[in-house]
Amino acid sequence: MQVVRQSMLAVLVLSATTACGSSDMPPTPPATPPSTAPTPAAWTLAWSDEFEGPAGATVDLTKWNFDVGGGGWGNQELESYTDRSRNAFLDGNGALVIEALSEAYKGPDGIARNYTSARLKTKGLFAQAYGRFEARIKIPYSQGLWPAFWMLGANIDGVGWPSCGEIDIMENIGREPSTVHGTIHGPGYSGAAGPGAPDSLPGGQRFADDFHVFAVEWEPTAIRW
Repeated sequence: MQVVRQSMLAVLVLSATTACGSSDMPPTPPATPPSTAPTPAAWTLAWSDEFEGPAGATVDLTKWNFDVGGGGWGNQELESYTDRSRNAFLDGNGALVIEALSEAYKGPDGIARNYTSARLKTKGLFAQAYGRFEARIKIPYSQGLWPAFWMLGANIDGVGWPSCGEIDIMENIGREPSTVHGTIHGPGYSGAAGPGAPDSLPGGQRFADDFHVFAVEWEPTAIRW
């Protein structure tokens, strides 16, 4: 397996999946022990967003842009992604809210859907190869939701997916409130064939009950969740 080594852009998304909550998550083999992590002092901050601003404001458009459309990108998603502040807005306390709504909506692509949400990305604004990529997130809890924090190769427009590569830092299937998944996709190992592993909270705790920091440390010879 060859891991695609090039700059990645970040994506934050909250998706409404099919009614049965299906996804293309691969089977989840037992996790292997992590390799030794660098100390925090080894990292130099290259980019951040603390989502500071008044309640209801839109995101900083010098750092984020939006995927807009209702096609679902092959995932059988039920929502239209919008760039409206009612789907993605600041809460006034240093947090970004991505809100999925049940509403009839027809976007500029002409596709009518019964749900809306938002999919934010740094495409064209920031991309980086290697480093520590992290976000502090409180995910929602409900059947049919699919929150995710992931990275795509910055050359996706030129080579397409999966040749551009993808690193899923965190994905959650709504029917699995105690489990998140980390997965790699690339040429020859995409979709359900992408290698990955789950991480579960003990004692039936739910990720939706609190904020958690989700991260990967990406090096030339390792990706560490």
